[in-house]
Amino acid sequence: MVNTLSTYSLRHKYFMSNLQQALQNALVAEKICKVDRSDLKTIENPYITATTATIQAVAGTYTSSAMTVTDDALSVDDEVFDATHVYDFESRTSNFNLMADFLEELIYRVSHKIDQFVLNKILDVATGAYTTPAGGFTTASNIAVIVSNLLSKVAGFRSGVASNPFLVIESTDIVGFVQAQVASGYSYADAALNNGFIGNYAGVKIYVVRTGTFVTATLGTLTAANSGHRLFGISNLATYASPRGVQYKEVDVAAGSGTGRTGKEVVAYGLIGAKVWAPHLPFFVDITLA
Repeated sequence: MVNTLSTYSLRHKYFMSNLQQALQNALVAEKICKVDRSDLKTIENPYITATTATIQAVAGTYTSSAMTVTDDALSVDDEVFDATHVYDFESRTSNFNLMADFLEELIYRVSHKIDQFVLNKILDVATGAYTTPAGGFTTASNIAVIVSNLLSKVAGFRSGVASNPFLVIESTDIVGFVQAQVASGYSYADAALNNGFIGNYAGVKIYVVRTGTFVTATLGTLTAANSGHRLFGISNLATYASPRGVQYKEVDVAAGSGTGRTGKEVVAYGLIGAKVWAPHLPFFVDITLA
């Protein structure tokens, strides 16, 4: 019997099961954000404005101030999709490896675009700022300096150094990290050489994304100005929303004006939004490469 993905139910099941695994394993956004896949298109600010503690001589009295909530919300205003026309659809789906590779590529392209939007959205609103020494992350001697300075920006807070700090760099930045790791003492160098590079540095989780992820461009409703910038922050303080997740659909191609077309259109699509709530903005740092 030929091994195929020749029915829609099999393709849909294959796509959705592999998609969720890909999103959880490959997406940086899944690792650094709280993820909401409910049907909510708007999520209200869950935090009250911080109060101020006072110390005074024993008097048995106190004054109070009104509790306030920042009027803020996460709105899902963007969508991501990847669509293509497969004219020889039946022959394609009769070959399992061919169709499986096609669906895997579809998953990858959609997941990369989600990552790009969420990371640029968070970086765009980050209120922390830091400029690297000349050479940025590609100079090994800069790595310890950069990481220590970034940690100093979140140290001392409850949601600070001890709460899962992360750093997102692009693939061209790993040069300095690899050199710094393999040259840093016996046990650390052995770990880097034997267990793979990057991963973690001085307690900071390092994530590497494709070159060109941080862009100066229009991404849906976001006008990003992030080329030459990188992102540092604390995990799980930003929220990434994707109502019902990414969907997969096959559409019969409608006949054109006097000319019909064979095959089907295949599309993966989903709604997406991201937000850093006002009290947490200082925990995200916009890094400018020098």
